Amino acid sequence: MILKRISILNYKNLEQVEIGFSAKLNCFFGQNGMGKTNLLDAVYFLSFCKSSGNPIDSQNIRHEQDFFVIQGFYEAEDGTPEEIYCGMKRRSKKQFKRNKKEYSRFSDHIGFLPLVMVSPADSELIAGGSDERRRFMDVVISQYDKEYLEALIRYNKALAQRNTLLKSESPIEEELFLVWEEMMAQAGEIVFRKREAFIEEFIPIFQSFYSFISQDKEQVGLSYDSHARDASLLEVLKQSRERDKIMGFSLRGIHKDELNMLLGDFPIKKEGSQGQNKTYLVALKLAQFDFLKRTGRTIPLLLLDDIFDKLDASRVEQIVKLVAGDSFGQIFITDTNREHLDRILQKVGSDYKIFRVDQGVINEMGAGQ
Repeated sequence: MILKRISILNYKNLEQVEIGFSAKLNCFFGQNGMGKTNLLDAVYFLSFCKSSGNPIDSQNIRHEQDFFVIQGFYEAEDGTPEEIYCGMKRRSKKQFKRNKKEYSRFSDHIGFLPLVMVSPADSELIAGGSDERRRFMDVVISQYDKEYLEALIRYNKALAQRNTLLKSESPIEEELFLVWEEMMAQAGEIVFRKREAFIEEFIPIFQSFYSFISQDKEQVGLSYDSHARDASLLEVLKQSRERDKIMGFSLRGIHKDELNMLLGDFPIKKEGSQGQNKTYLVALKLAQFDFLKRTGRTIPLLLLDDIFDKLDASRVEQIVKLVAGDSFGQIFITDTNREHLDRILQKVGSDYKIFRVDQGVINEMGAGQ
């Protein structure tokens, strides 16, 4: 799937944007805070029905405006045009449409436009809590496996209901707990099995990208921990119930799963330098892209936001080689450093566009500018 052009009104600091894209490489340069990331975020919104950085939709409306609109005009590999529309007014629900037909559930759209974004916010995957790492697994698997997404939604609904019971000051009958625990266990077992299968297949892909970028300087790994591996999930939940009542929430379950990120045999969170952490994250996201490309029906879009910061010249060069190769489809890349972009453009050849971003205004540059 190729994004041919985008139309944006009042999204973050982008007042009005109408631009067409190259089918291969699109480069955006400008100082920080000018709107480069906001443009990539609008592209992300069209794939995931939400912003990558701010889950509160109304806060993405431009200051002192009452609405935003993002429209993407795509072309499938067989030439079929696809139009995706997202609009939101203040104090109203957002609308999401494909070819002018509104979705009844946003989850029906997930996976239609697969996309991988690499950004400075990814540092939370290493530095943040386990919820960030679970979200990483969820974002990948949900894009190619509808059963997974539906099981995850069911699990989270049942979890919320069980937590409400746990907080109750009135006595609750065991049968009522069992209703939600059985739903959690049934949906949670599906989520667990699919996460486990994904990680097993994902690890060697990730390790090969890290080895290439670092030129075999370090060894990295991933390991997956889950309460569902200890015993049947229903038994785990039942055994934990009394303690959960004291705490007022569910202490065990697949909502507590952890993805351990390792440098050698140790957590990268404790051992990694800034450059090693950045290499780890870029390799993780490029492996995510490769995995989705293998499992999906269409090549994902790749969004690279300011990825060369904190990397030494040799690692930058290795990433440039990867991005300039034929493995990727349509790429959107931002940088404050025009030289990084020029080095990629020299390797890619002719099929690219370059844009200057300044105070929310985006202008295409001609060759040699």
